[in-house]
Amino acid sequence: MFENLSERLGKTLRNLRGQGRLSEENIKETLREVRMALLEADVALPVVKDFIEHVRQRAVGEDVLKSLTPGQALIKVVNDELVQLMGEANNGLNLSAQPPVVILMAGLQGAGKTTTAAKLARWLKEREKKSSLLVSCDIYRPAAITQLETLAGQVEAEFFPSTTSQSPVKIATDALDYARKHFKDVVIVDTAGRLHIDDEMMSEIREIHQAINPVETLFVVDSMTGQDAANTARAFDEALPLTGVILTKTDGDARGGAALSIRQITGKPIKFFGAGEKTDALDPFHPDRVASRILGMGDVLSLVEEVQQKVDQDKVQKLEKKLKKGKRFDLDDFRDQMLQMNNMGGIAGLMDKMPGMSGLPQNVKSRVNDKDFNRLIAIINSMTPQERIHPTIIKGSRKKRIAAGSGTQVQDVNRLLKQFTQMQKMMKKMARGGMAKMLRGLKGNMPPGMPF
Repeated sequence: MFENLSERLGKTLRNLRGQGRLSEENIKETLREVRMALLEADVALPVVKDFIEHVRQRAVGEDVLKSLTPGQALIKVVNDELVQLMGEANNGLNLSAQPPVVILMAGLQGAGKTTTAAKLARWLKEREKKSSLLVSCDIYRPAAITQLETLAGQVEAEFFPSTTSQSPVKIATDALDYARKHFKDVVIVDTAGRLHIDDEMMSEIREIHQAINPVETLFVVDSMTGQDAANTARAFDEALPLTGVILTKTDGDARGGAALSIRQITGKPIKFFGAGEKTDALDPFHPDRVASRILGMGDVLSLVEEVQQKVDQDKVQKLEKKLKKGKRFDLDDFRDQMLQMNNMGGIAGLMDKMPGMSGLPQNVKSRVNDKDFNRLIAIINSMTPQERIHPTIIKGSRKKRIAAGSGTQVQDVNRLLKQFTQMQKMMKKMARGGMAKMLRGLKGNMPPGMPF
C-alpha cells in the first residue's frame, strides 16, 4: 500500500532536505506537488483540500520558515498532518467489557468479511490470549457458512453452526447464549453482504445489532475501491453505530486513498488492515507508523514487533551460541534464515518497513522476488546432511545431482553457494561483535527518536 504515493512524495520532499532557506514560493510549489500526489492516490478531494490548507498554515509559520533546517521542518509538518488525518494513534478493540465481548462484522459482499473474521479470531488468540466463538449469519450463501467453519478450524477457534433455514437474528442470539454458557471471551458475528447498499440489507443488520448489542461494530472495506471505500463507510455509519473500520486487500492497493480518506469522512478510526489471504495477515493500524512509511522513513517499530512475533527465538539463540563457540555457519542455518524470512512475509514484505527503501529505483525493487527463496530452500533440501555441513565438497557431479533433485540448473546451485559464502562471512563478523557496528551504520537512516 502507498507505493505510488510514497514514491511521488519522496521525490518532492527529498528536494527540500538540506535546504538552508525556504520561501513562500517554493513552499507553494511543493504543496502543489503534494496535492497532485494525494489526488493521484485517490484521496477524496475535500480531504486533500483540508490537508493542504493545514500544512500551508503551519508551513508559512515561524516553525518552518525560521527553522535552522527548514526542509526537514516542512517534512515534519507533512508527517504530523498525515498522522492527524489518519487518527493520531492506534484505536484498539474494547476488550474490557463484560465477556463475552461481541464483535459485529459489517460490509459489502466481496470485501473480505469472512476471512477477516477468522483473522481477527487468530489475532485475539495470539496477541490478547482471548478465546473466540465464530458464527455466520449469512443465510443467503451456504458457502459462506462452510468457509467460516473451515477458517475457524485453521485458526483454532470454536465455530457455532448455523443453517440457511434459520433467521440471522436467531443465529446471533443463540450464539451469544452459547458463548455465555461456555465462558467464551469474544463472539465474532459475520453478517451477510450485498453487492451494493440496500434497505433490506441495512434493516437486517440493524435488527441483529439491536438483538446482540455488540461492543464493537466493525466495517470491513476493500481498500482497492479508493475514496468509494470512504463513501460506503459513511453510508454504513449513518445506518449503524460503527466503532471502527478494517481495511482489506491493502497488498493490492498501491494508492492508499481509502486509508487517508476514511477517518476524516466518517470520523471512525481504522483499527486494522489486512494484506493477503493468510490468516496471520492482519495488523493493527498505527497512523504514525503508516505516515512514516509513506514518507520513506520505514516502520522500524512494526518490523521489531514482527520479528518478536514470528521469528523462532529458540533457533536464534541456538545460532548465536553456535557462532560464539566458533562453529561455522552452515547451509542448514542458511535455510533456517530463509524459512524465518518467509514466515515474516518474505523480503518484499519487509522492504517497505526498512528506512530508506522507498528511495530505491523501481528496477531494483522489481528484482526482489520471494520465489527465489523457495528455489534456494529446494536446492538445500536436495543436499545430503554432509553436504549441508561441509559445502566445500559440493563439486561437479554433486551439483548436477542437486540441481536435478530440486528442479533447477547447475548455475542456480552455483549462485546459492556464492550467496551462502557471503552470508557466512557476514555471520563471522557478527560473531565478533560486528552487529553493533552494523546498527551504528544504519543509524543515519533511522527515523528520529530511535534508540540507537
